[in-house]
Amino acid sequence: MGSPSLCLSTCLLLLLLASIHSFTHANLPGTWELLVSNAGIASMHTAVTRFNTVILLDRTNIGPSRKILPHGHCRHDDNDRALKNDCYAHSVEFDISTNKIRPLTILTDTWCSSGQFLPDGTLLQTGGDLDGLKKIRKFVPCQSGKLCDWEELADVELATGRWYASNQILPDGSVIIVGGRASYSVEFYPTKGPAAALVQLPFLADVEDNQMDNLYPYVHLLPNGHLFIFANNKAILYDHASNAVLREYPPLDGGPRNYPSAGSSVMLALEGDYSTAVIVICGGAEYGAFLQKSIDTPAHGSCGRIVATDPESSWVIEDMPLGRIMGDMVMLPTGEVLIINGAQSGTQGFEMASNPCLYPLLYRPNEPVGLRFMTLTPGTIPRMYHATANLLPDGRILLAGSNPHYFYNFVRPFPTELRIEAFSPEYLSADRANLRPVIEISPATVRYGTAFDIVVSVPLSVVGIIEVNLGSAPFATHSFSQGQRLVKLKVTSAIPEPDGAEKYRIGCMAPPDPKIAPPGYYMAYAVNQGVPSVAQWIQLVS
Repeated sequence: MGSPSLCLSTCLLLLLLASIHSFTHANLPGTWELLVSNAGIASMHTAVTRFNTVILLDRTNIGPSRKILPHGHCRHDDNDRALKNDCYAHSVEFDISTNKIRPLTILTDTWCSSGQFLPDGTLLQTGGDLDGLKKIRKFVPCQSGKLCDWEELADVELATGRWYASNQILPDGSVIIVGGRASYSVEFYPTKGPAAALVQLPFLADVEDNQMDNLYPYVHLLPNGHLFIFANNKAILYDHASNAVLREYPPLDGGPRNYPSAGSSVMLALEGDYSTAVIVICGGAEYGAFLQKSIDTPAHGSCGRIVATDPESSWVIEDMPLGRIMGDMVMLPTGEVLIINGAQSGTQGFEMASNPCLYPLLYRPNEPVGLRFMTLTPGTIPRMYHATANLLPDGRILLAGSNPHYFYNFVRPFPTELRIEAFSPEYLSADRANLRPVIEISPATVRYGTAFDIVVSVPLSVVGIIEVNLGSAPFATHSFSQGQRLVKLKVTSAIPEPDGAEKYRIGCMAPPDPKIAPPGYYMAYAVNQGVPSVAQWIQLVS
């Protein structure tokens, strides 16, 4: 047994280290809050609607969830692997204003499916596994208190099975569906004539390796109307109208980045003359971790950044403070990027990762290389495989899901996660509240290339240039937010309103065409000195 003096010294040292650790956390930016202790399901797919509700979606063939469907809404399927007569919800609606959960009915398997909002605000949901492989579903959002639900289309289906595919809305309002397991092709919804139902894209086969690494390809619509498509460690510039590959980009060093190697990607904010698009891809697993089922192989922390619209561009490499797989990259209203969720070891897949990454990172794209990353306040809930992150209209980030198990399993160390929480970036801190604008007046609909005004109020009377930024509502799944984009509008200086009351009128110019921002509903934020308002929904139309 050690001496009393040695024990006392050890205890004092541990207390000192604990106080340093606590002090460090207390001084990191950002705060966390638990919104719902039991959502009933673990969300594999998440999307925010224009009615300020959130659609959470898991998969069928998983057995009982923790939310019962309304009477008479049971699903009977003799081929279900877990529960032939299933009276449990596998999708729910979350009301942001009340934190209430409403069960929704989904009939076919949405495991590792894809999605995108249509111009009218309908959520399109495509593919999955088993009976969902070629399925097309729609959810028409409704105001709180009404009982909208999923519709599974019976008169149309995908041209081929789509499991682990990616969706992107196009300038004409249609949706392109790219790739999937053993699907080296693209197709469109709605279909563009029988001859265009299925279009082969050999690039997706060329980049496949023996652990796949071409699933959930990163698809970004560039302001020139072409698509940047990235899979494994390579990318192409793709003309979807003519099915032509216009450019092959240099490979990105650092190993594979897509599923199952679990990096993430964003296109930075479009601004100025909208001619420049910058793509950032961060994190990923070491090649072979998936094949070897190695949960302890450290993730890498490298990021690649490329100007996708520059014909001579190449990747610029920078390093995150932490290695990370399964991180979600979320565009903030300010144009900065939040990197959140994930693990520091292993790969995607059931029981395939360890060492949860609890520290979010803020990526500041306008800072020099080496100064772009800021470490934020850590969370306490591991968000690993099958977790999501979505920007909310009030500027918080919604975190849901995490189920590293084939079925629901509430045994530690990484149990199925039913809690919903929110992370508030530093711009929502109390000491910046006097900078936060409020949008008092804004149009519901805006046409491309037209001028419009919004009226804001700001607690402080000293007001300079207030940004007005449009953020899309993407479909978040498997560490990639499909359809995510932020567009910074051209604005005039804030002009005081004649009636005073700290109100200011800002002249805005809508994006010139749908290549910059495809038609649909956007969250419009007024941003004053880096502090965003609560967003108002605006629909962009031709």
